[in-house]
Amino acid sequence: MKIPLLNAEKLSVVFGGLSALNGLDFQIPVGEIVGLIGPNGAGKTTAFNAITGIAKVTRGRVLFEGRDITGWPTSKVARTGIARTFQNIRLYEDLTVIENVMVASHTSVRYSPVEAILGIGRVYADERRIRHRAESLLETMGLIDTAGDKAGSLPYGSQRKLEVARALALEPALLLLDEPVAGMNPRETIEFGALLRKIRKDLNLTIGLIEHDMGFVMDICTRIRVIDHGIPIAWGTPKEIQNDPKVIAAYLGEG
Repeated sequence: MKIPLLNAEKLSVVFGGLSALNGLDFQIPVGEIVGLIGPNGAGKTTAFNAITGIAKVTRGRVLFEGRDITGWPTSKVARTGIARTFQNIRLYEDLTVIENVMVASHTSVRYSPVEAILGIGRVYADERRIRHRAESLLETMGLIDTAGDKAGSLPYGSQRKLEVARALALEPALLLLDEPVAGMNPRETIEFGALLRKIRKDLNLTIGLIEHDMGFVMDICTRIRVIDHGIPIAWGTPKEIQNDPKVIAAYLGEG
């Protein structure tokens, strides 16, 4: 296996005495698309929240590019090269499509607050760079024709793509997607899978995802980690996971 870009070691999260995650080992090798799956309530989103600093890690650690980032604040995690989307769409609905992407890009501005207020110095060069980057990402995601539209007016599938574009504006090495095709129809799901493969190649990305659409997961992921009730139960290729008795029991019951 390739060197892991992300390595979660024995990761545990406890909320008020309830174990939401218990000893998760989860690796995302460089350049791969890795799935984290399991039944409802298995602890998948908690795992992503722990990795990105939203949930407090009780035990274990998170390594990114070999550095221990356990407990880092979310903003620092984002700056170090991890971007993510969420189960529920979190766009600025009253801003335009391109403004949503540009907002994320402002983490990389070089101008000072004084330059911003007075409109001098590096402001115009940075703003041109940010707009150009946003337009390029919208082109990649097939959304450039909607750049001036309000984000809230987009169809559901396009809003999902816009969330990804906004995450990519952070120029991450690792992109984490939480149920990216939830609510999409079969055609949209196939198109989105092709789009993920394209951006992985074109942008030299590594991707981790949570998803309930097993057809999508088995088609796009190179490796899969399965958890149940916060406990890791299987790890392997899609074919290995499909034939694992513990996975079958977790999803379908022992009977």
